[in-house]
Order: sequence, then structure tokens, then C-alpha cells
Amino acid sequence: MGSPVPGAEGTPLAAASSTSPGLRPPTRRSTELFMLAFAAMLVTGALILVEANQEQELSLRILWLGLAYLGLLTVAHLAVRKWAPYADPVIMPCVALLNGLGLVMIHRIDLAMADVKLPGDRVWSAAAPKQVLWTAIALVLFCTVLKVLSDHRTLARYGYTFGLLGLVALVLPGVLPGFIAPEINGAKIWLSFGAFSIQPGEFAKILLMVFFAAFLVSKRDLFTIAGRRVLGLDLPRARDLGPLIAAWAVGVSIMVLQKDLGSSLLFFGIVLVLLYVATERAVWVVLGVMMFCVGAFVAWKLFTHVQVRVQNWLDPFADPSGAGYQIVQSLFGLGTGSMFGAGLGGGRPDQIPEANTDFITAVIGEELGFVGLAAVLMIYMVFAMRGLRGALAVRDTFGKLLGGGLAFAVAFQIFIVVGGVTKLIPMTGITAPFLSYGGSSLLANYILVALLLRISDAARAPKSTPKPRPQQPAIADQFTVMVERPK
Repeated sequence: MGSPVPGAEGTPLAAASSTSPGLRPPTRRSTELFMLAFAAMLVTGALILVEANQEQELSLRILWLGLAYLGLLTVAHLAVRKWAPYADPVIMPCVALLNGLGLVMIHRIDLAMADVKLPGDRVWSAAAPKQVLWTAIALVLFCTVLKVLSDHRTLARYGYTFGLLGLVALVLPGVLPGFIAPEINGAKIWLSFGAFSIQPGEFAKILLMVFFAAFLVSKRDLFTIAGRRVLGLDLPRARDLGPLIAAWAVGVSIMVLQKDLGSSLLFFGIVLVLLYVATERAVWVVLGVMMFCVGAFVAWKLFTHVQVRVQNWLDPFADPSGAGYQIVQSLFGLGTGSMFGAGLGGGRPDQIPEANTDFITAVIGEELGFVGLAAVLMIYMVFAMRGLRGALAVRDTFGKLLGGGLAFAVAFQIFIVVGGVTKLIPMTGITAPFLSYGGSSLLANYILVALLLRISDAARAPKSTPKPRPQQPAIADQFTVMVERPK
């Protein structure tokens, strides 16, 4: 068995967190309100710069977008203040700033695309107002989760149900016909119902994290028992490899059926991290990485679409106007941005395909430069660290695993997105959390934030002490009462 997990029940950290809750709820929420106001100032200033540089004038769109953003922040703050008063005061401001910067860049792309001639004489439909609407719907779900889910441990009771739903949602686009699950940009990850479309994989990652956290809590002993020792590694027993093999099979099937390397890598990475956190054995990570590499190599040998992705990664300039066009334009944009960027409104995002979804980080790199992109990544890092801090401090094992998995998922997802845009790894089809345009991503990630805040609130809330029972006198001190039998 490994050393006790810091913050587990019975350790000094748990005792300290239960007896010293730190800042009182009003102080925490005041800190959160101050940081939200600062985020609103930054977003409003960025909107003004975009309009001034692009249109050479200020329009009423700034007022509408700014007031809508401020109103949504107010609703989020009030919801946290009412239903999670002890939650971490830094998580929500990080989310608000990322969401606001994404809104700024989407609005900037709308301005750039307004004068672009689209095929078939189509007119560019502004995405910024739609993003505000999706944010409002996401905040309704956010508030609903905070209100309904008063204790995160309730989710553990339905772990297997969530696991089944998540598995179905994950593989469904790959097995349905094309008129329901169309192939968009080379990947089958969408379900289309007329004008409405949804990406079920965004919700599947949360459902599957709940399942794996509940499963590992109940079956932890199976994964901590060592089998044979090979090359200095204590390998797990063969009969205990079932969940890892199942996760590997699902990951490879996503890569093959949906042609989506990003979702496959994200899903399998989350499983490996949860296994490592639950068992503290690095051998699970080593085995998982080896299995994923073997599966990816076989898929590369057998399937043409995987070969095209790898070829575009290795040498995108071999076909700069065809298959490698996206990554080539992304690299040119990042090169143009250099260290400090071309300035908000000074770039050419209209030259990058899918600029407001898959490649929004390339637009940020072009207009804000390496420094601006690094600052955005720092916000993600702070968000992940605060989420992990809450997971570390919570008293129950299920909360530790779920909170750690949720925080890691956001950090790993942005790594996959930026890695694909910068040609560090093959290009993927997933979007940057809170930044990219898209309803499915916003809805799922705001649910994720609500769960993190619920876990953080449970970790920071003062431990309730039971009311003392009235002291009963000792038997030796009680009087003897003579009871006379009735005649």
C-alpha cells in the first residue's frame, strides 16, 4: 500500500481543513466578485480594441456584448454564493475570463469574415451572439447542477448507469448512418437533427469519469495487488487488466470508427490518470501508454484517414493548398504573431479555416503573440491547480478521484488542442474549453465546473459537529423507585 493520500480522512491535512475552514464565505465570495469584475474589465477593453482596430469606430455591438457578458457573470456569482458558499473563489473567475476572451476572439473573427466571399454566395453568420446564447443556456445547467446536487457523493450510487450512458454517447456517432452522424472535417463526432447538432462526446467524458471514479473506489484493491515482476516493474495480475483493456478497445474504436484522434487520446488519458491516482502505481500509466501506441501504430498501418493525419503532421508543406492547408495557415499565423502579436484586430484570422472552433488558439497566437497565448495557458493551469487542490482536500475518496479527473480533463484537453495547432502532435478535432465556439462544449464544460465547485465546497466547508446529547446520570447515582402492584 502507498503512503496516505494528503487530505484523506484521519490525516493532519484533513483535520486542519475541518477545523480551520480559512476565509469565511462572505470573504471568499467578495474575492470572487472582485476577480470577476477584473475579468469583465479585461474583456470589455479587448472588445473596444477589436472594434477600434477593425472598424475604426465603436458600435453598439460592444454595449450589447458587454452587458450580456456582465449579466451572465452576475448570475454565475449569485448562484455560487447561494449554493456553494465555501467553494474555491478562483475557479469561477478563471472560467469567466476564458469564456470572455473566447467571446472577444469569436467577435473579432466575425468582423474579419463579414467581407469574405463564401462559396455559393453565402453570407457569414455572426457567431458571437450565438455564443452568448449558448453561454446563457450553459449557465442554466450550471445553476441547476449546483442546486440539485447538494452532495457530490450521490453520483457514486449511479456510477454504472452513468458508465453505460457515457459509453453509448461516446460510440454512437461512429456507428450511426451518415444522415444522422455526418462526417465533418474528416471526423464523425456529431449527431445532426436538422438545424440542431450536438457533440455527445463532450458529455460522455463527464459521465465516464463519474463511472471510473465510482468503480475504482469500490474495486481499488484489485488494482493494487502486484503480479509478476518484469524488468523491475511489478506488473498487475492478468485477470485485473480487464478495465484497462476495455478502455483501450474503446479508445481505438473511437480512432477507427469516428476518425477522431483527439477524443480517443483524451478518453484514454483520463482513464490512466484516474488509475494512477487511485493506485499510486506508475505501471498502469506505462502499460496504458504502450497499449495506446501499439493501437495507434496498427490503425496507422490499416486505415487511410489515420495515414493522412500522420502525413499532415510530419510534413504539412507537402500539400500546402490541400490536406495540409489548415496546419500550414496556423503555423503562418503563429509565425506572424511572433513574441507580442499583431494586436487585437490586426491579424488575418480569415485565412485560417475553422478559426473560431478548432484553431482559435492559433488566432490568439497571431494577435496576442507568444506572450498572450502563454498567458491564456497560464489561466488554464491556475484553473487545473485549484481544481486539483479541492480534490486533494476533500475527505472522501470518490470526491478525490472525480475532482482530480475533472481538473485533469480540462488541462489535458487544452494540451491536445494547442499541440495539434502547433504541430507538436497530429491535428485533432476537439475544441478549446470555454474559448471555442460551440454549444456542446460550453454546456458540458459548465457542468464540469459546477461539479468541481461542489467538490471544492465540500472540501472547504467546516466539518459539522453533532449536537451533544443531554448527559444522563450514572446508574449508580439514580434513585430506586418502589413500584407497588395494584390490588
